[in-house]
Amino acid sequence: EGMRRAARSLERACRDGGDRAARTDMAMASLMGGLALANAGLGAVHGFAAPLGGAFPAPHGAVCAALLPHAMKINIAALRAREPESEALRRYETVARLLTGRADAAPEDGAAWAAALCRGLGIPPLRAYGVTASDTPALCERAARASSMKGNPIALTAGELAAIVERAL
Repeated sequence: EGMRRAARSLERACRDGGDRAARTDMAMASLMGGLALANAGLGAVHGFAAPLGGAFPAPHGAVCAALLPHAMKINIAALRAREPESEALRRYETVARLLTGRADAAPEDGAAWAAALCRGLGIPPLRAYGVTASDTPALCERAARASSMKGNPIALTAGELAAIVERAL
């Protein structure tokens, strides 16, 4: 329900802070998301967010948004390659259907929806906060050790972690 509300209202709430219905949806989505995260754990996005936030003057939410579509795409590709029958891949499909409103949506459609939303809202890339390609190895090392990474749906390789940062730059 939280994803459904966010899908229909996030962009509206960002574009018009006076849209009470959109803001109510986002308040409920935030509450539901917090409850879900507290019970399910985090993943690659938050695995990177802590090291990035500690090293660069970057707002947590903006960093998470810049990373999200790329982490989704890489997680989906890794699951397809190494665990094609996983429950996590089916969950990505459910997420895609909720976000896009399409019954036939594939996991990749959810990642594309997130990328389009970030572009539409003007979410800055990580380079806007001073992150460069040379920071990638250290960020990946710290992220790989982050407790948040334990909640990622699949263990990502060093190359996959680096690709998330590089694409978010």
